[in-house]
Order: sequence, then C-alpha cells, then structure tokens
Amino acid sequence: MLIGELVERSGLTKDTIRFYEKKGLILIGRKNRRDNNYKEYSEQVLEKLLLIRKLKDMGFTLNEIDTFLELWREEDASCKNLKFTLENKVVLVNEQIQKLSELKERLSASLAKCNNDDCEFEKTIPSCLCN
Repeated sequence: MLIGELVERSGLTKDTIRFYEKKGLILIGRKNRRDNNYKEYSEQVLEKLLLIRKLKDMGFTLNEIDTFLELWREEDASCKNLKFTLENKVVLVNEQIQKLSELKERLSASLAKCNNDDCEFEKTIPSCLCN
C-alpha cells in the first residue's frame, strides 16, 4: 500500500509515519519501492504503526516504544517482558502523579496567598510564589 492508504488505515499523518521511519521504528527497504520510487508499505508496517499508536496512547515515549519493539524482536519476547515493561510504566506514572499532586498543592498555596492579598512584590520573587 502507498503512504496515502497507510495514513487512512493507521490514522497517522504522513509526517508522523516518515518521522517514525527516520527514527527506525518502522523499516522500509529499497526492495519495498515501486519502479517510480514510491514506497510500498506492507501490512506488517501497518500493524507496527497501530501498535506504536496504541503504546503512545498509553503514555509511552518514543524511546520507551523503541525499547519495547527491540524486546519484541528478540527471540525471548514474552508476556513476561511485556508485564515488566508495563509495571515499570505504572511506577513512572505513579511518580508523575505524586509530583503533579505536590505541584498542585504548591500552586494552590500560592493562589491562596494572592487571593488573600498576602503577596509582596518588593522582593525579587513575589512572596506568594515562595513556599
């Protein structure tokens, strides 16, 4: 299939597909070109793009996806590897939630100071931002 059909079937843009190709997430060899030099994408490329899209939707970065795909290509790829990857991602998400929760508390405290006119602007940093 040509890139237009791949765009339609994957839901990704041409630029995204080309970017993933440059990053090495999908591979298109010279033999996968037509006589007019148009790239011919296989069903396997579509499947990989759909997997990448799913992983992106789950919050994985492109570097994490690349690592995941590398594990998947290895002969010992298994649900155990996937479980380990997912468990690590859950830990990272929990850490992000904790950091965002702390940030929300600091922002709320600063906002409360500003709302109570308890903010001094004579200092280099407004006092409502100092917690």
